[in-house]
Amino acid sequence: MKHLLIITCLLLIPYLGISQTVDQINKPTVAELDQITPFSDGLAAVRKGDQWGFIDEEGQLVIDFRNDLVWNKNPQTDNLGVEGMGYPQFKNGRCVVRDVKEDGIARYGFIDKKGNMAIPAEFLNVSPFVDGHAVGIYERKSLRGKNTFQLKIYDYDFTEVVVNEAGEMIWPVQERQNIVMSGKLYKLPELQAKMISDRLLAVKDKANKWKIVKPKF
Repeated sequence: MKHLLIITCLLLIPYLGISQTVDQINKPTVAELDQITPFSDGLAAVRKGDQWGFIDEEGQLVIDFRNDLVWNKNPQTDNLGVEGMGYPQFKNGRCVVRDVKEDGIARYGFIDKKGNMAIPAEFLNVSPFVDGHAVGIYERKSLRGKNTFQLKIYDYDFTEVVVNEAGEMIWPVQERQNIVMSGKLYKLPELQAKMISDRLLAVKDKANKWKIVKPKF
C-alpha cells in the first residue's frame, strides 16, 4: 500500500507542473482590446478605444498606446495616402503618424519600431513604405510679409516627392498646385504617384491616366 501511494504521488507531480506552466503561457499579456490587426514587420497594431499600440510576436506591448497613429474607421481603400489606411502598420520599419500643427492642419511623418520619430511630420499626405520608399507631399513656406492687420502672410510651394527610410527626399515627382493652406478651406491633397517596385514609379497625369516613370536614385 505504501509503495502504491509513492508511485501515485510521483505520477501526479509532472502533471501538476505542466498544468501550471500552461496557465502561465495562456495568460494574456494585453487585455480588453477592441481590435487586433495582422502582423507586419514583426509587430501587430492593437487598439483600445481610439488609441493604438503595438505588440511583438511574444504578445508583449512594445509601443505603448498613443493618439497619433493614423487609421480610419471607413478607409478609402483605393486612396494612396492616409485616407486609405484602415489601421496602423509597419512597413520597412516605418509607421505613419499624424501631428496637427498650430494652424489646425495635420502633417504626417513616420516612427520607427521603438516608437521614436524617424521622419519628421512635415508632409501634407504620405503613402506607406514600399520596397524602402514612400511618396509624400512636401510643403515649403516662406514669409512674404504682414498685412494691414499685422498678420503674417506666407508663400507656399508644394512638391510630391519620393522619400527613403532615412527621411531624405531623393526624387521630386512633380509640383503640386491648388492647395489652400487655410483651416476652413483646406482639403487633404491626394497623392498622384505611387511606388510600384523598388525602381519604378506610377504617376497620374491631368487626364487621370497613369504613366510609368523610372526615377534616378
